Amino acid sequence: MTRAPLGRWNEQLNVSLWSMGTTASAAPQPVSVASPLESVHGNAMADSKQSLCMSPFQTVNIHNNKAKSIITNKVAPVVITYNCRQEFQIHDDILKTNYKVGRISDTLPEHYLVQGEYFMVQDVYSKADVLNTTGSYGVPNFRQVKGSYPLYGMGQPSLTGFKQVLQRLQAQGQEVIFVCVREEPVVFLHKDNDFVPYTPRRKENLHENLHDLEKEERVESLELTIRKELHDFAKLNENVFYVYNDIEFFKDEPQKISITCEEDIHVTEEVYKRPMFTMPAYRLYYRLPLPTEGAPLEEDFDAFVNILRESPSLSLGPGASQKLPALLFSCQVGVGRTNLAMILGTLVMNRLRGDSQVEEPAASEPRPLFQVIQSLINKLPNGQQVMEEVDQAIALCSEMHNIKEAIYENKSKLEGIGEDYQIQGSSTKDYFLNRTMQSLERYFYLIAFNAYLHEQYPLAFVSNFSQWMCCHAWLYRLLACMDLSELSVADEYLAPDVLSTVKEMKAVNFRRVPKMPVYGVAQPTSEATGAVLAHLTDEKRKHTHVLWVNLQEELVLEGNGQIFAKLETSLKEEILQAQKWLEVILEQEKQMKMFKTCLTVQEIFNQHKSSHQGLVCKRIPLPDCSAPREEDFDKLLEGMKSSLAEDSHSAFVFNCSNGKGRTTTAMVVAVLTLWHFNGFPEFAEDEIVSVPDAKYTKGEFEIVMQLVRLLPDGHRMKREVDTALDTVSETMTPMHYHLREIIICTYRQIKSGKTEKECQQLLLKSLQYLERYIYLILFNTYLHLEKKDSWQRSFTLWMEQVAARAGVYDILNQLGFSEFENPRDTPLARLRCRWQQQNILSLPFPL
Repeated sequence: MTRAPLGRWNEQLNVSLWSMGTTASAAPQPVSVASPLESVHGNAMADSKQSLCMSPFQTVNIHNNKAKSIITNKVAPVVITYNCRQEFQIHDDILKTNYKVGRISDTLPEHYLVQGEYFMVQDVYSKADVLNTTGSYGVPNFRQVKGSYPLYGMGQPSLTGFKQVLQRLQAQGQEVIFVCVREEPVVFLHKDNDFVPYTPRRKENLHENLHDLEKEERVESLELTIRKELHDFAKLNENVFYVYNDIEFFKDEPQKISITCEEDIHVTEEVYKRPMFTMPAYRLYYRLPLPTEGAPLEEDFDAFVNILRESPSLSLGPGASQKLPALLFSCQVGVGRTNLAMILGTLVMNRLRGDSQVEEPAASEPRPLFQVIQSLINKLPNGQQVMEEVDQAIALCSEMHNIKEAIYENKSKLEGIGEDYQIQGSSTKDYFLNRTMQSLERYFYLIAFNAYLHEQYPLAFVSNFSQWMCCHAWLYRLLACMDLSELSVADEYLAPDVLSTVKEMKAVNFRRVPKMPVYGVAQPTSEATGAVLAHLTDEKRKHTHVLWVNLQEELVLEGNGQIFAKLETSLKEEILQAQKWLEVILEQEKQMKMFKTCLTVQEIFNQHKSSHQGLVCKRIPLPDCSAPREEDFDKLLEGMKSSLAEDSHSAFVFNCSNGKGRTTTAMVVAVLTLWHFNGFPEFAEDEIVSVPDAKYTKGEFEIVMQLVRLLPDGHRMKREVDTALDTVSETMTPMHYHLREIIICTYRQIKSGKTEKECQQLLLKSLQYLERYIYLILFNTYLHLEKKDSWQRSFTLWMEQVAARAGVYDILNQLGFSEFENPRDTPLARLRCRWQQQNILSLPFPL
């Protein structure tokens, strides 16, 4: 309790006292003094309820029961003793804070909760020390990597244990750099002449730490807040607070910890920084929070690179130390995150030593490569060597955990699942699918980071990892290919014939761009395909050469004359041989069907090639909603160039499932391409539109205009795309589909979303539409700038070699509606997260 004497008064003085506008009489007044729990809560207490500050003396034990008067004011309560000889203010914030109490079970006592909901649990239990090093080294799971590198890992130490490890490393004559890779808050409580780590845990899962904390709140600040709370709680309860050591059987729980001052509680920074004053070899301490699952974020790698920049002994400069420093890493148990950090450290040591001195582990049995990893190393400079160095680093650090083996183990468990069941709140398949994906993503990023080190270490890190990834955005495209959509017989999708073209053309939503040989349609049956081809080659149109592009990435079959989406092509014979009723969905109703005929998309077109010699069919799958990939633009352009070289009057037909989104995008690409071949029409002046959101229906989003300012003649690039969109959309007014309008309309729907999941899906979709619009502008810019060389350089290479260098991917990496919200508030603004949401059916497993 803080006391601030404000003066002595004469004992006989009998006047009214004024304090901050509040009068206190010197007349005797009774003071009720009670313990905090009894006076506020009574005996009938629920599992968790607020401790309200009913009055100052109900929540504070006043040491002098002869207090005569308590004055309340806006600053703090004022206590005046019975003889007016002493006056002091109670400054404790605890009188103004609504703390909560709770209990783990009905058989355990009730006490105050940290942050209103957490119990303090001893951080590391004895069984977690698998290597049994606490007795010999003072910390759990202490180890050095195999080989000669001075790289060490350990579990969470106490203060004494940490000093013991530092003394051991100092005795070896090594400079020590320590990195804590925990993202969760930890505080150290004074116990048995040591400071022992405790962490806040939720009642629902006392074994799990707090993860995914708000980025705005640094973990160090949270630890200081928790320390203040624990000190306040102890003052409310006779300098005692309750903690838990045994969360398995709760024997003798909770434990009482004595807290008389804030120095009885240490935060992480104090435990890890103070030894620098007494141990000369201990040079640097960093906190680098890493995720428990999956790959670190780009900014996590950036933070690691900053450590390298700030540490002379880890640099390649002229003043670099010849002797490698000891790198010490620690998380809670010393396994997952510590293992990842040790691998990163090994890759750094490799760069310091040079390629000729890379540590070689014992040979292991080679594993088949995942498809996505094979694609990665094929494109990276010296990709095979970069991957092998990562594999070697993983093997050197594998005493407790092998990141690469974890991928195959989880994949094996996933493939071995027969009947699905629940595990940790999700299906077993989903659980092991996520574990497999997270392990694979972590391995992918290690290879990418090692490639970055090869390039940037000799340059003293001119670019950080985030910038490097944006300059190599194809890596994000590969990441998106790691989506493991399950392939199975699924529902039929019947596209509604909004344009009413089935009766005449047998095809759903058939349309043509005015005065241009560009057509769009929904996924046609064999009969509809024949009708469309007959229409294009009749005496009026006389198209002898037709390029038909199927844009669906879904697997499609025609069964009994109807189109069924999401059916694996290889299932065709199985379906026919089964000769049994299968459940499908027709017009949103479940029905049972037996398939007597079954055709793949290729077989549908093969039926018509004999009667239409000039028919060329291509399958260029585009992701639904989102922008086409760079290589998709290249395939569309190459297909059109080949057709125009064959016949300058070729017709171009595009179809997706319903003939709307992806079909419209491809038609706009075709229109822009033909304009570049044949000349642009005259554009009318922009109309003044006076409707709600007019600015945005014209595509004038801040992020779009930022791009326009960047691009050469950017306003013209955008205007031409807008004209192409308007031209294509003229033929589909009944569909109510216009890309620029869909962007803002989808975003506005977020407000009416009923669940968080629905809101996230709408946000993702609106961002994907926005990105699609931006890519069309970029593609048009490419067509202009590369036209002089007849587009010999592909759009993919142009984006990598020109647009990336100019900062285009940096813009795409912060995609959002900055007019309404901060893009940094959602992970979907990032390329990495947004592109991974695309449902691409490429499997990363060995083929």
